[in-house]
Amino acid sequence: MPKSSADLIAEAKTRIREVTPAEVKRMRERGDQMALVDVREDREWNLGHLPGAVHMSRGTLEGKIEQTVPRDRPVVLYCASGNRSVLAADMLRQMGYENVSSMSGGFKGWVHAGGDVEG
Repeated sequence: MPKSSADLIAEAKTRIREVTPAEVKRMRERGDQMALVDVREDREWNLGHLPGAVHMSRGTLEGKIEQTVPRDRPVVLYCASGNRSVLAADMLRQMGYENVSSMSGGFKGWVHAGGDVEG
């Protein structure tokens, strides 16, 4: 039976960890070492992003991540609302990244929580 995007996202959520924007803010305040990866498209990135984030659109992530982020480094992925980043986190998990999570609510959730924005 064919699966919808909602089905794929729901399944991926059972295999990955999600963190809230508030948790990401606390991790940053504590100085936790992590790679923040924005998986949105170029036009979305250009409108603003989390300070210190690196940009790898969802379509290029698998080809770029290994040259930028070591597998043993904690990774927090985010997109606009938290769906693409769930799928991206699941893919990185399959690639051997063990400490990877998706920020629930995405960039919208970050802004709503009062997170800093640059760009």
